[in-house]
Amino acid sequence: MIEYFLKRPEKILNPLLEHMELVLITLLFSVALAAALTLLSLYVRKAGCVLNQLFAVLYGIPSLALFALLIPVTGLGTKTAVIVLVVYNQYLLLRNFLTGIGEVDPAVCEAAAGIGMTKMQVLLRVQLPLARKAIFAGIRLAVVSTIGIGTIASSINAGGLGDLLFDGLRTMNLVKILWGSFLSAGLAIVTNAVLKCVENAIDRKVQGQ
Repeated sequence: MIEYFLKRPEKILNPLLEHMELVLITLLFSVALAAALTLLSLYVRKAGCVLNQLFAVLYGIPSLALFALLIPVTGLGTKTAVIVLVVYNQYLLLRNFLTGIGEVDPAVCEAAAGIGMTKMQVLLRVQLPLARKAIFAGIRLAVVSTIGIGTIASSINAGGLGDLLFDGLRTMNLVKILWGSFLSAGLAIVTNAVLKCVENAIDRKVQGQ
């Protein structure tokens, strides 16, 4: 494996960088959409139930089937992969965001409102900080899910580590299969660890205030 990397590093690094780019783009869109849907759900209670059920159904659809459904509309490539991955992530993110915010003690929110805070101020200054563990848990789950499903996205020309892995499977090249598998698993483990460290750093900062 090391010999293959030393001889042709671009065959390893290029798919890895493509995969990281896919994960980053997906995560940014996913969190932004989940934040908007969370706000909608907080102001329109029925919307939360409907959205959770909708995304639960969509999450149950195999990724290849969802890719196939979108290809006639958005075509092959990264665009389709990002759309599907963002949709999948909503089930993980929205559920955790709403659960975390919903578990905040209502008395704390009432006390914040009693000192003159608006609903948005209560959300930003009270509910979100107290719900940060559930929020970070959702983000970590979404990242790991994106890394895994993103590997399958290479089947629609989205690039990434799936190219390395599936090329190895087609040619029965054990080295490529091992590199694709190890890098996918390693990326998920390292990213999860980094996010956990960020969460712990935020916790220490909040507790130190």
